[in-house]
Amino acid sequence: MNMRRILLYLLLVLPSCYAYTDKQPETHVKTGAQVLIEQHLGDLVGKRVGLVMNPTARINNTHVLDTLLALNVNVTALFAPEHGFRGNFSDGEIIENGIDTESGLPVFSLYGTTNRPTPKMLQTVDILLFDMQDVGARFYTYNTTMKYVIEAASEQDVEVWVLDRPNPAGGEYVAGWILESPYTSMVGAYPVPVAHGLTLGELALMAKGEQWFDTESEPLIKVITMQGWSRSMQWPETGLSWIPPSPNLPTFTHAYMYLGTCFVEGTTLSEGRGTPNPFLTFGAPDFTPDLVELAELGKRYHITIDTLSFTPVSIPGVSRYPKYENVELSGIRVTPTTEFTEPVEFGIELTRALMKMSRSEQYREYMTLLSGTQHIFSDSLNWGSSFTSFVEKRKSYLLYH
Repeated sequence: MNMRRILLYLLLVLPSCYAYTDKQPETHVKTGAQVLIEQHLGDLVGKRVGLVMNPTARINNTHVLDTLLALNVNVTALFAPEHGFRGNFSDGEIIENGIDTESGLPVFSLYGTTNRPTPKMLQTVDILLFDMQDVGARFYTYNTTMKYVIEAASEQDVEVWVLDRPNPAGGEYVAGWILESPYTSMVGAYPVPVAHGLTLGELALMAKGEQWFDTESEPLIKVITMQGWSRSMQWPETGLSWIPPSPNLPTFTHAYMYLGTCFVEGTTLSEGRGTPNPFLTFGAPDFTPDLVELAELGKRYHITIDTLSFTPVSIPGVSRYPKYENVELSGIRVTPTTEFTEPVEFGIELTRALMKMSRSEQYREYMTLLSGTQHIFSDSLNWGSSFTSFVEKRKSYLLYH
């Protein structure tokens, strides 16, 4: 290891004044990626390593790929989820196989015509490192990508190491209906609630223990756990910098609200894509706000709701084709207060209210994929007995307390 690599290693690993400057908050949590570098680097010696990552795979301000290459780890292949390995693709945009221009390594798409690694893609891989920041929502596609990766890797006797990261909403918030099997899709791959309260490492272990993986052999999974994270922590308490896990979740607030306001995507209403505040801004051409009902809804959930007009525009790399592109819409903007604690319930109630206030808007088939059930069209917010069963079962797979 040359002097440059030694200095980089010390900068990334040792808790020194060089690692944390006055310009950065003191980090309370060490991610699985940092623990990997500190404690498990020797286990990668002589191994061909593939990476399933995106821009959130960082230690301080350095991408894990760059860190591993600087430490002479034999990285042989990169795998790109939705939004791409470097995060330069907008929502739903098809990703093609290619070459990572910064490292020269091959990049295989896991979001397009192929959603899981093929045997050919894994020919040069002994271990897959999976490191992506999740948001804690069942319909967020990264957890589905993890399932497909683990299933494909098990068929080739390739071990998958999940480098764990915090659930931004915390590990205690669980809400929503359990996914019913007819609605299994890319936005619903496990029989878990909308907000499952698990880290991806915990979800992988639960999927293995409950036999949710479609494999003939036992999946080879290793979770590199975090240090310093507890279930009561929401993102601002971790001390970690927020790196958008996808282009339309620029802050923790957007991601937290997304747990519920994503349901607006299951309608023809605008969910705010093509504006600076997606999942906080909603509207339609014929939206007529009921100020009394909105005020009552905001009061019940500790949300400030303001009316406004807005025009969605195409934003390459963020939202290329937003609903109602270049059309002025009437709508609302929601702002959570510090007392807000129920994003899933609020998102469902808000969606129902917005639909009543918009004469020509309709529900899309996508709504049942997001909710995982037909119960979304009822007036009830009772999650059912399967929810209670899930909460009890998940206790066996919790890695943090």
